[in-house]
Amino acid sequence: MNTQFKKGVLELCVLAQLSQGDKYGYELTESISEKMTLATGTLYLILKRLKDEGYFETYLVESAGGPARKYYRISEKGRAYYRQMRKEWYEFIAQVDALLKEPENHD
Repeated sequence: MNTQFKKGVLELCVLAQLSQGDKYGYELTESISEKMTLATGTLYLILKRLKDEGYFETYLVESAGGPARKYYRISEKGRAYYRQMRKEWYEFIAQVDALLKEPENHD
């Protein structure tokens, strides 16, 4: 998949996953990686930025098999941002789809 396509939509994918429930970093990486190739480092940069902007909060949960896990929970501000981004995404793909369906001009 084109990396520029991915870069532009990864933030939306993170918010979509967290809108479905709290997840820890590795779990979030795995759920997104099931659908597209993802570099772990990239995700953590997005998580930090979104947290700093107040779109979600973090909390620690003790783990029986190792160190505590940092979970991410979407905030109300994050839910509103996700709804707005999702709306803009669907408008954008409709516009691109319309352009792709235009007949080719063979000059």
